[in-house]
Amino acid sequence: MQSVPLPPERCPLAQTAAILCDRWTPLIVRDLARGLSRFSELERSIQGISPKTLSTRLKQLEAAGLIQRLENNGVRTRYALTPRGRALLPLIRAMRDYGRTWLSQA
Repeated sequence: MQSVPLPPERCPLAQTAAILCDRWTPLIVRDLARGLSRFSELERSIQGISPKTLSTRLKQLEAAGLIQRLENNGVRTRYALTPRGRALLPLIRAMRDYGRTWLSQA
């Protein structure tokens, strides 16, 4: 008996890919896991990302429940991974390891 593929909006693999396959998401999650938490720190660390793109992506990740925005009396906003965001770390590590093993052989 053959299983019927789920439509993309219900397929767990497709849903995860929709989150992780954005160009910047793995780098943002990586940096938040390393302790970088301010917008300016993330912007400096992620070479090539524009402030507008970083701002948009942070809002999208917050809406997806992967990060939380922490405000300190309206000054120096910081970002942190939620438990749902931290759950992505093994996938991020696996992507890094794959890249080191299979893609860094130039």
